[in-house]
Amino acid sequence: MMKELINIILVEFSYAEVYIITVIYFLLLYFLVGYLFLLTCKLLEKRGLLELITKTDNPNKNLLYEIKYSVLSIFVFGISGIVMVCIIRKGIIQTLPETLLNTLTGLMILTLWNEVHFFIVHRLMHLPFFYRTIHKIHHRSKIPAVYSVYSFHWIEALLLSTVPISIAPFIDFSVTAIFLYPLASILLNYAGHCNYRFGHGVGANWKLFGTRHANHHYKNNGNYGFVTNILDKFCKH
Repeated sequence: MMKELINIILVEFSYAEVYIITVIYFLLLYFLVGYLFLLTCKLLEKRGLLELITKTDNPNKNLLYEIKYSVLSIFVFGISGIVMVCIIRKGIIQTLPETLLNTLTGLMILTLWNEVHFFIVHRLMHLPFFYRTIHKIHHRSKIPAVYSVYSFHWIEALLLSTVPISIAPFIDFSVTAIFLYPLASILLNYAGHCNYRFGHGVGANWKLFGTRHANHHYKNNGNYGFVTNILDKFCKH
């Protein structure tokens, strides 16, 4: 079923249809998966397995703002679907057979590459000019939340959407791995923005990335990595 769907999209769909499908996919990731992730966090909090990092009297203060910019970002992400299908059709990149091993390996490589890619883009966004003109939109969410994950200026959204496109010419992936990568990415993104952490760690001394990224939103510096702080330590940030 998955192979047939992939073949139809790659061969038969127009670029307009590819764009629409990509946008719908990201909207489902944002609204449906985001809602389920937040619901799960609240259930785990009641069981004492998660702890709210920063408590606030108005947790939905920036909700409409975050949704507005996230939806705009999703429309930008739709362009990446067109580009990816185009370079596959033109033979610029080769795709691997649709096997479980290729899918899992591809997801692992894309996730590791995203750590490097995100660090570079994120560090660039914190240079004074880019912060003032672009990245300040994301940092309006002083207390990050599930719905702030895609709250970007369109230029930042465009840069962040190039993870698969920037590595696919050098490493072959299965189309399924490329298709599932946004799901894996947004789950990690939710974990970093949900304002929850496992256990009862305190502030910056609690090293799980949820707290680190919450700290980053509050202080506007340091912790530039996506999941880990390895590159932050390497670059002495």
